[in-house]
Amino acid sequence: MPKSKHSKYIVTGVKPNLTLSSHRTYPTKNPSNPRSVPTHVMWLDSKIIPGASYVESVWIWPECASERNVAKPHTHPFDEVITFFGTNWEDPHDLCGEIELWLEDEEFVMTKNFLAFIPAGMKHCPLIIRRVDRPIFHFNTGTGAQYSDKTDL
Repeated sequence: MPKSKHSKYIVTGVKPNLTLSSHRTYPTKNPSNPRSVPTHVMWLDSKIIPGASYVESVWIWPECASERNVAKPHTHPFDEVITFFGTNWEDPHDLCGEIELWLEDEEFVMTKNFLAFIPAGMKHCPLIIRRVDRPIFHFNTGTGAQYSDKTDL
């Protein structure tokens, strides 16, 4: 992208050398199948653009489905919004899969697109990607300037 007065506010990729939090338990990537784990496509925080809040986006592929947790229970010192959107153009509410998400001690099994507001300090997860029929777009954002969590719950 050409440099301009405001181009510093445009992000076109994942944070260089992105290291994910210890609460994320993605399986090891299968070198012969790069879609065996979710694919991060965007990341924003205050280290990338000073003053920005945390935002990330991820593609979840059919090969990612498993009964295994992809995120262990944790909390954040900031509010967070977690979203999942399916790619069924005939039914824009169809999640195209099944996601299990826990809020505190309550289990939610979702088959429709959803947005979950997580207040600061609320324990959430495990998160399990039970089934993926078609790619699912996953988007998180938080009011914190940096991603941080507490997993010793």
